[in-house]
Amino acid sequence: MIAIREPRDFAEVFKTLMAMWREEGTVRFARTVLRLGHEPSAAGVMWSIGLIGTLITFAWCMYMEVVEGHAALNMLSDGINWGAQIPTYVFFALTSSGLTMIAALPMVFGFKQFYPIAKRAIWLAIITLIAGFAVLAFELGHPFRMLWAVPTGLQIMSPMFWMGVFYTIDLILLIIKFYLLWQDDWDSPKSHMVGILSFVAVILASGMLGLLFGSVVMRPMWYGSFTSIYFMLTAALSGAAMIVLSTYMAYGFDRDNMPATLKTLAGSDELPKVFATLAGIALVMILTRFWTGMWTNLDGMEGFKKLAASPWFHLEIWVGLALPFIAMMHPATNRKVGWQVASAALVLIAMFINRIEFVISGQLVPLFKGTWVNSLIDYTPSFTEWMSIAMGFFIVLMLYGLGEKLFRLHASPSTGAAGETAKVVTSVPA
Repeated sequence: MIAIREPRDFAEVFKTLMAMWREEGTVRFARTVLRLGHEPSAAGVMWSIGLIGTLITFAWCMYMEVVEGHAALNMLSDGINWGAQIPTYVFFALTSSGLTMIAALPMVFGFKQFYPIAKRAIWLAIITLIAGFAVLAFELGHPFRMLWAVPTGLQIMSPMFWMGVFYTIDLILLIIKFYLLWQDDWDSPKSHMVGILSFVAVILASGMLGLLFGSVVMRPMWYGSFTSIYFMLTAALSGAAMIVLSTYMAYGFDRDNMPATLKTLAGSDELPKVFATLAGIALVMILTRFWTGMWTNLDGMEGFKKLAASPWFHLEIWVGLALPFIAMMHPATNRKVGWQVASAALVLIAMFINRIEFVISGQLVPLFKGTWVNSLIDYTPSFTEWMSIAMGFFIVLMLYGLGEKLFRLHASPSTGAAGETAKVVTSVPA
């Protein structure tokens, strides 16, 4: 029997996989890999669904890129030049930023009660950023040019240049930080320094993403210094929602299945208070943005009235933000598993709607045509765009299942290297 425990490095992963393949044969090995082990688990289900979904959606997007090119992605000249893939990238990038901020609570600011979610938050920050880049790559058309054209172009006056620089630094530091935690290095000076640098990098990256939109004066619905602050605060909310939902997913939505330290945190009112605070701030920011946008007489702000009449806007505000805010504030609901999971899911849906609204609504008013053009541009994402969006979510699901199975994401300094039973990944009968 081959007992597979948490690998300590990538060489051990490869060595174990090769041993399994030789012992089980190709067919049984493939079946074991598809299920992430012989025993059914929540992580295995996430991996299987995510892997199959990623392959199908990726194949469809590649097929349409070859057959129709960028026309399949709504890349037309009707004025909506940044279709649904850009807000999807923004959603994933800011969710990644928010997860890094959540991880910084114990790693940088010393709130040690949040240690049980720190490693999971960093892993999710890595994979959501990868998913965002994957969706963005289809929108770019020639993504590999970015590897040399952006750094050698040195467009240092462009926020887009610095956004790319800081998100690249952010991803590298997240990987280093996760590797250190993988080796149970939580408190060394090197680990602290990487944590601090990672937090600084993510603040700069999300700020630059906001500045990218906030600098575009020809799009008044985006324009302004407020945009960077808006992005950073709503990023923190997305990160809080993602860590709550993903943690419960990993344990079959049953708190009793969690390790003791994680169960204590999930059952306390610490995380709901953070969640409610961020939801309340986001709710006020979005409502005041719409209020001032609807009462202004500036050209280019007409999209606010159209959005306010949309049922999606009211779903986002009242169901996706106000309801979770009340649920997480009220002592009778904020510790209940059902309300925590529902609130996290609703907030993530609301944030995704918000990113779509923000990016698309800013392009609804035709450029250079003035107020004598009464109608706004109509836009509906194509089927291929929806498939590329689904691909991003499947990538996150797939990699999260893999991480949950391999890396003891619940670990904290209190569990130590010896860890708990979750350190055993699976076993293969001889």
